[in-house]
Amino acid sequence: MPDWGDERDVLITCAKGLAPYLEEELSSLGFVAESKHETGVIIRCSWFEAARLNLRLRTAFNVLLLLSEFRCRTADELYGGVGYIPWEELLAPDGYVSVVARADTKAIKDWKYAALKTKDAIVDRMMAKCGQRPDSGPERDHVVVNLYWKDERAWLYLNMSGKKLADRGYRRIPHRAPMQETLAAGVLLAAGYSGGSTLVNPMCGSGTLAIEAALIASGRPIGLLRSNFGFMHAGGFQPDWWRGERIAAKKCRSKRKPSRIIATDIDERAVVAARKNAETAGVGHLIEFGVCDFADSEIPENGGLVLLNPEYGERLGDVRELEETYKRIGDFFKQRCSGYTGYVFTGNLDLAKKIGLRASRRIVFFNAQIECRLLKYEMYEGTRRKLKPE
Repeated sequence: MPDWGDERDVLITCAKGLAPYLEEELSSLGFVAESKHETGVIIRCSWFEAARLNLRLRTAFNVLLLLSEFRCRTADELYGGVGYIPWEELLAPDGYVSVVARADTKAIKDWKYAALKTKDAIVDRMMAKCGQRPDSGPERDHVVVNLYWKDERAWLYLNMSGKKLADRGYRRIPHRAPMQETLAAGVLLAAGYSGGSTLVNPMCGSGTLAIEAALIASGRPIGLLRSNFGFMHAGGFQPDWWRGERIAAKKCRSKRKPSRIIATDIDERAVVAARKNAETAGVGHLIEFGVCDFADSEIPENGGLVLLNPEYGERLGDVRELEETYKRIGDFFKQRCSGYTGYVFTGNLDLAKKIGLRASRRIVFFNAQIECRLLKYEMYEGTRRKLKPE
C-alpha cells in the first residue's frame, strides 16, 4: 500500500481566472506554491494533506496527486509508462476506475485513444498481478486517474477529488443559467467578502452567490457537503482518520454571528429554488430571501456590499432590452446604496457602460469561455468619505 505520509507534487486545478484566489486560499492554509499557471497551482504535500484540501478549497476543481512523470513519444511508451505503476496497491481487483485524459501531441490524433491506452495499461497490470480486471467507465465516483500528455512528456495523477469540487451537491434546483459555485466563491473573495459586513444580492437567481457567501461567513468547509471523494477508494485510505478530519472541520466553523445576507429576485420561482438550495447547503437560516424588483431590495444602514450578476445577453435576455436594466442598476447604486461598495459581474462591457458610473476596479474572470469582468463601484456617503474596505 502507498505511504500516505509520502510527499508528492500536487496540482490543484481551477477555472481560468481563479488561480490567484486559489493561491490565496492555499497560502491561508500554510502551503507555498511551487509554481502556477492560469488554471492551476502546484504545491508539495503528503497524501493526507492532499485529501484534507478537498474539505477546504472553495475555488478549486480537483486536487491531483502526481503518480508519475515520464517521457512519452508514442502510444506504446504511454502504455508502458502507465503499466509500470503498481496499480495493485492503489486499486481493488473488483473496484472501478475512471480515466480522464488530455493530450496535445503529434503522436496521436484523438485524446480518447490516450484514455483507452491508459485504461488498458491499468487493467492489464491488475489482471497480471491479481488475476482480475477492475471495471472501468466514465463515472467519477471511485478511483479517478488523470492523464496529461504534452508533446513528448506525460504526467499521471491520482485524482483525490473524484468529481469536481464545484459539484457541492446543494444546487438541486439550478433554475436558469446558474453561476458555477467555484466562480461564485472567487467573485466573493475578489470583492473582499468575509462575512463581517452586510451583503445584498439582488438578481440572486438560484442563489449560488448568496449560498457561497453564507458558507464563507459561517466558516463552513465546503467539503462537508459531500460524502464521497476519489481518495476514499484508493489503497491505504484510513476511514477512521477521515472521520476525525470531518469532526475537526466541523469544529472550525466561525463562532461569530455573520452579518446579514439579503438575496432577492423578481422571479418567484428563482427565489423558491434558491431557498431550497440554501436549505440543502445548511445555510438557509443565514439568508433573507425576498421576491421583488432589484431596485426595491432592502438596503440596511451601516454599509456593506451590493453584488449583482445581471444577464448579459450571451444566453439570456436581449441586449437592447438589457440596456435599460443596466441603466437602472446605475440609478439604484446612486440613489439607494450610499455608503456601500457595489459590484456588478458581467460578460458584456458594452452593457456595463450603460451603468453610467466609473468603476474603480475591473477584475477579469471567465464564465466558461466567456471573458467577464467584476466591476467595482465606490458609493460615497454625504461627507464624500470613502467607506473603509471590509
